[in-house]
Amino acid sequence: MEDSPQRALQGLGSFPWYVGGTQVLGLACVVITGVWMGSYHGGYAWDGSGQEFNVHPLCMVLGLVFLYGDAILVYRVFRNESKRNVKILHAVLHLLALIISIVGIVAVFDFHNHNKIPNMYSLHSWCGMLTFVLFCVQWLMGLGFFLFPGTLMALRSWYLPLHVFFGLAMLAMSLATCLLGISEKLFFSIQHTYSQFVAEGILGNMLGLLLVAFGILVGYVVTREDFRRPPHPEEEALSVHFKTLTEGGGSPTSP
Repeated sequence: MEDSPQRALQGLGSFPWYVGGTQVLGLACVVITGVWMGSYHGGYAWDGSGQEFNVHPLCMVLGLVFLYGDAILVYRVFRNESKRNVKILHAVLHLLALIISIVGIVAVFDFHNHNKIPNMYSLHSWCGMLTFVLFCVQWLMGLGFFLFPGTLMALRSWYLPLHVFFGLAMLAMSLATCLLGISEKLFFSIQHTYSQFVAEGILGNMLGLLLVAFGILVGYVVTREDFRRPPHPEEEALSVHFKTLTEGGGSPTSP
């Protein structure tokens, strides 16, 4: 038991490398998506053409993968900052991810409608819409339970494990949807040459592997006990005082 603090400190020595790895992988995913749509499919526009469709994958990878993953990590990265400030940053990153994702969704629907292509017929689109709707619900519930002071501590303690679980589950859903979208795009674009290991196919496959690696590394950082945000005495005292006034109970669970 006496060695536990020392082991925790030793574990934190690798923490910056893991966090840096998530950022390298996440940025690589965004850049490769941008290069793929820009170099192989004509770039970006907002005119109902295939170039408007290209906005969709870039926005979804940037919003519902990279920014969403970073929003999950902020409680680990900003370990010594005020919890309220970290909560605000967590909510703002989610808001940015939401806005960018809305742009991506509007782009693909507008492209489909302009070209008389049916909407919402593929497994990719079903998974994507389910992920987006759950993301919106999760964000709104997070605001209600954790950012506003009027919520009872008992409700926060009850919802916290669900919030953490669904946060990671939706990152996994986002990544799975991206993998479905990559496969769908490759089959639509290079169906007859995909099996010949053409450059576009290799690029798309590499993007898929990097997305999986990003998700695994984010999940590892978030779930590793050594990397949890340490308890802050002033925050715990405030929480205990607030709970005593409202419920007469003990200390709530910390995220």
